[in-house]
Amino acid sequence: MKQEFIAVVIEEAPLGLEDFAVSCTVTREWVIQHVQAGVLPVDPESDPGQWSFTGRDLLRARRLRAIERDFDANPELAGLFADLFDELERLRARLRREGLSPD
Repeated sequence: MKQEFIAVVIEEAPLGLEDFAVSCTVTREWVIQHVQAGVLPVDPESDPGQWSFTGRDLLRARRLRAIERDFDANPELAGLFADLFDELERLRARLRREGLSPD
């Protein structure tokens, strides 16, 4: 049976903690743990009820979750991998803008 996933990332519509966790199919505690580990870009000292996440944060959280699941990585290692992946994407986009092949 083929599963089809459709996602729309809206950068302008921030998500609160509860909606963000549901959108990532993780628990509220998972999100808090990853904010405290410094791998999700929210001030861990602020009130979790006031946290606001963007579409980019949603993609990052899903990537972190996949890395942790697939490689049994802790949050910090998954965050490092996600940072490297993001940098690789930025460099490839820069090469394309310069008319060079990223491959």
